[in-house]
Amino acid sequence: MVIPTYNEASNIEWIVGRLRTAEPDVHVLVVDDGSPDGTGKIADELAAHDDHVQVLHRTEKAGLGAAYLHGFSVALERGFDVIGEMDADGSHQPEQLHRLREALADGADLVIGSRWVPGGSIVNWPKSRELLSRGGNLYARILLGMPVRDATAGYRLFRREVLEAIDLSSVQSAGYVFQTDLAHRTLRHGFRVVEVPIEFVERERGDSKMSGQVASESLRRITLWGLAERRAQLRRLVGRRSA
Repeated sequence: MVIPTYNEASNIEWIVGRLRTAEPDVHVLVVDDGSPDGTGKIADELAAHDDHVQVLHRTEKAGLGAAYLHGFSVALERGFDVIGEMDADGSHQPEQLHRLREALADGADLVIGSRWVPGGSIVNWPKSRELLSRGGNLYARILLGMPVRDATAGYRLFRREVLEAIDLSSVQSAGYVFQTDLAHRTLRHGFRVVEVPIEFVERERGDSKMSGQVASESLRRITLWGLAERRAQLRRLVGRRSA
């Protein structure tokens, strides 16, 4: 499981401990973007006492997508067949990871822990945040034609074949839209995407990285991708009629 961090000193030991207890066979790769609060040092101490925990130190905060891409690349190089992602703040509960693993064992190529499928839920979110998430996901689903109800979710498991096929080197998404980007690429390559319900818990400690600017950038990029998709569909339609 790749866990990106920036100023998560109050959470990282707690969440890694929960993950290692819930799923003792799972390896953890913490990707720290030079946190000034000492998150990286705490992660190093965890790694020094647990051979299932490793740490990557990055020199600057370059965005969620960049951290995940780095972590995914390292995990692929080290030969892992299943590579996952989750937040460090406790919003993704390690005790529910077994749901994602079961779906992968049943034949999924990408499993998404979803808030917006039947059985999924959120805890301690204001209504405005819920409406923003639901609305953004509906917008992406319609514009990109994706049969995914929670494309922005960050609790996931990928088969290595998926990450190898979608060409991580060409991914430029840096913020939260990275999640939508990878789900879209996975579907376009013909892989099977399955959503399983999770209970998403709003963080209790530390500061959220979500902002109006981040949400705006996500919508802008999704709009551009959707317009490009529609133009490509139109060209294919015109080409068929000409033929």
